[in-house]
Amino acid sequence: MKQYPIHRALKHFFGYDNFRLNQQPIIEAVLQGKDVMAIMPTGGGKSICYQLPAVLLDGLTIVISPLIALMKDQVDALQANGIRAAFLNSTLSNTEQNHIITAVRNGEIKLLYLAPERLFASGMQFVNFLSTLPCNLFAIDEAHCISQWGHDFRPEYLGLAALKQHFPTVPVIALTASADNITQKDIVDKLALQQPQVFISSFNRANISYYIQPKRKAFEQIIHYLDKHRNDSGIIYTLSRASTESIAAKLKEVGYEAAYYHAGMGSDERAKVQEAFQKDNIKIIVATIAFGMGIDKPNVRFVLHHDVPKNMESYYQETGRAGRDGLKSDAILYYSSGDIGKLMRFIAVEGNAEQTNVMKKKLLQMKEFAEHDGCRRQYMLEYFGERAPAYCGSCDYCLSNLEHRTATVEAQKLLSAVTRTGERYGADYLIDFLRGSNSAKIIPEHKEIKTYGIGKDLKKDEWQVIVKQMLQQRLVDVEDAAFPALKLNETSRRILRGELEVTLVMKKPKEETASISTAPQHHADLLQELKEVRREIAEQENVPAYIIVGDNTLLDMATYLPLSFDGLRRISGFGDYKVGKYGPAFMKVLQQYAATNNLETKIQLKVPKRERAAKPNKPTVNSTQRASFDLFKEGYDIADIAAKRGMAVSTIENHLMPFITSGELSAVKLIGKEKLDTIVALIKQTGQTIASKPIKDLLPEEYSYGDIRIAQAHYQWMKDA
Repeated sequence: MKQYPIHRALKHFFGYDNFRLNQQPIIEAVLQGKDVMAIMPTGGGKSICYQLPAVLLDGLTIVISPLIALMKDQVDALQANGIRAAFLNSTLSNTEQNHIITAVRNGEIKLLYLAPERLFASGMQFVNFLSTLPCNLFAIDEAHCISQWGHDFRPEYLGLAALKQHFPTVPVIALTASADNITQKDIVDKLALQQPQVFISSFNRANISYYIQPKRKAFEQIIHYLDKHRNDSGIIYTLSRASTESIAAKLKEVGYEAAYYHAGMGSDERAKVQEAFQKDNIKIIVATIAFGMGIDKPNVRFVLHHDVPKNMESYYQETGRAGRDGLKSDAILYYSSGDIGKLMRFIAVEGNAEQTNVMKKKLLQMKEFAEHDGCRRQYMLEYFGERAPAYCGSCDYCLSNLEHRTATVEAQKLLSAVTRTGERYGADYLIDFLRGSNSAKIIPEHKEIKTYGIGKDLKKDEWQVIVKQMLQQRLVDVEDAAFPALKLNETSRRILRGELEVTLVMKKPKEETASISTAPQHHADLLQELKEVRREIAEQENVPAYIIVGDNTLLDMATYLPLSFDGLRRISGFGDYKVGKYGPAFMKVLQQYAATNNLETKIQLKVPKRERAAKPNKPTVNSTQRASFDLFKEGYDIADIAAKRGMAVSTIENHLMPFITSGELSAVKLIGKEKLDTIVALIKQTGQTIASKPIKDLLPEEYSYGDIRIAQAHYQWMKDA
């Protein structure tokens, strides 16, 4: 194998000019023979981290992958780049498998994909076979599957714990898109990684816009969205098999190309649906979580959740199937708190109380995310330990108009209901009571109370917002019990007596979801011609169209008009092999179009896109953050500002962060010099400039997470100063 420096190899084999996120240091560590754990966002380029070393190292790379469809797609993509790769799984005949084993034995294969159970099957026969080969690297994809604390535990992955026993000198790279701290530690322990280099890239998917919408007439909302995205590919997730079938049937009735997918279908039927989706013959898949881990389709423009996922990791990974090509995409969750209650009844892990508690905690964090009054992106990134500004500009909260509204009458209605029902009922019951529900759960005597039904002018989700904000402002208390009941406090009584006005922050949602823009200005008719060429090539080779080249590559071609093969090499996604193999077919169309329309190439304007390792962005300051800062300068402390603005203390702390990192606000004024110095010393000691929990575990109880975030912002300012 010819030796290439890694940048030249990246361009030669994969057609990319620059590495993304942490790809370069990960690849360098692998090439040095070190064990590595890499956590990178979905669509962040994990595969390159082991595929590039595989072509540079002598010998064979073994890739452990959980799904057959993922193996086939990866192998097709590698072969399209001129890289010798193969997979062994149950879809192959004995003759085909023997042919591949012979090719592996003869050194004709660089990457071999296997399911985890294949490795240690047949009484160690396959392990013994591999031990006769020059194996240079084991890559464990979807590594979170080995952890019982992960969101997608697969028992067959546990066998990989024996990998280091049989191949102690062969480096291992474990890769995943979503793993919290406990899962990360479990992966390292279970795989027995030796002093691994750990790389955690930014979890931010900047091209995805996140929206939470109330689950009222969800199917009508879905149709309203799809009507504006008729040419786009997307996934609709539901929790039940029956829902996938009914929603897909209703979509077909109104004219959409849709199919359903769930684990109850036969494997041949599932493969047929998946292939049709990959090849764009079906635009919409309605699926349970059984669909997706093996999907590497880059032009998925939207992911809709008809039902709430069980945890943040699942939500992040499922929404991450949108926009892998880097173009604008949408993630919409239709949320009802009732879904949380249903899931809570089925969350128990039989015989494992500890894991059950972990799953319950994760579900409650999902509920908190969906009901959060703040930036969705910030909440999600901070869940994974990454600090983020309180404004992203591309979620339903940040794109909404926020208004301060007097809600004294509504508050009095709620508090009156609490009083008249004896302070014994939770928020859901009281909301149904206020709305005059005819549900059998409403006690007959309560229907005779004059407060019954006085809140029917507001929708259920509007009452939920009011209750939540009143709890945040401590205008009413909640009893800490198995069935929490709302209780009056002194502030509640002042409101009932008319001595205190109640002001809430209400969100006015945008009428329309932000539209998806396609990239730079391009020749639309040329783009269609190029897509047709790609389709014809893909049909000849019997692979999905994106395996040939992605939509973003076609957009660049239709924008910059490369009219020579050297020009084509400057288009991202065209490595040397693809230029030679597919270049002539595309070049013919490009040259013909340019001649017909008297156009010249613009390839000289194409500047290679530089993607640097992720760094926290300097926070954007918006008007609501500035308002909190102005109040602080007027002499109000954080608690006063929170009460005055009707917001949580943590929200006000987040508002002040950008002013600390910019140097406008001294952290000493917020937490004092002694606390600040103590925390900064621990930041330097642990290197934790983003995650708060590792530092919190080392501090006395009186230090809050807010104190730590303030100190981390101060530390960032010191570094940048």
